[in-house]
Amino acid sequence: MSNLNFPLQQIKTWDMELCAFCNRRSRNFTVRNLFRLFSRLGDGVFWYVLMIVLLLQYQGAAIPAVFHMIVVGLVGTACYKFIKGKTLRPRPFNVYPAIVCAGKTLDQFSFPSGHTMHAVAFSVVAIAYFPALIWLVLPFSVMVGLSRPILGLHYPSDVLAGAALGGVIAGLSFLI
Repeated sequence: MSNLNFPLQQIKTWDMELCAFCNRRSRNFTVRNLFRLFSRLGDGVFWYVLMIVLLLQYQGAAIPAVFHMIVVGLVGTACYKFIKGKTLRPRPFNVYPAIVCAGKTLDQFSFPSGHTMHAVAFSVVAIAYFPALIWLVLPFSVMVGLSRPILGLHYPSDVLAGAALGGVIAGLSFLI
C-alpha cells in the first residue's frame, strides 16, 4: 500500500499547487470579474437562455434537443450530488489559507465540479443536435471549467472529474 501512497500524495500536492497557481490569477480585478461572470452564467443561466433561443429559433425542431438537455441536466445533478455526498471533499479555500474564495458556492463540497459537469454534458448534447454551436458552447465550457480553480472553488482534479462525468452522462444518454 505504501507504493500507492507516494503517487497519490504527489497527485494531491500537484492538485493543490495548480489550484493555488490558478487562484493567484484572481488577484487581478479584471480576471477575477471575468471568471466570476463565467461561473455565474455556468450556474445555469447560459444554458436556460440557450434552450429558449433554440426553441424560438427552431421551434418544434428544437424540442428533442431541449428535452435531452433537461434530462441530462437532471441526471447529472443527481449523480454529482450523490458523489459529493459520498466523497465530502472540502473546497480548497477551506483547506489551504493561501487559496482565496473569489466566488459563490452552491454547497460546501468540491468533488466533482457540478458546473463543469453540466457545461460538458450540455455542450455534448447541444453540439450533437446543432453542430454549429460548437463555436459558442465549447469556449464557454472551457471558461466555466477554468473559472472554478481560478476562483478557489475547486481543485483541478474536481474540474477534470466533472468534465469526465459530464461527458460520460451525455455520451450514455445517446445510447438509451
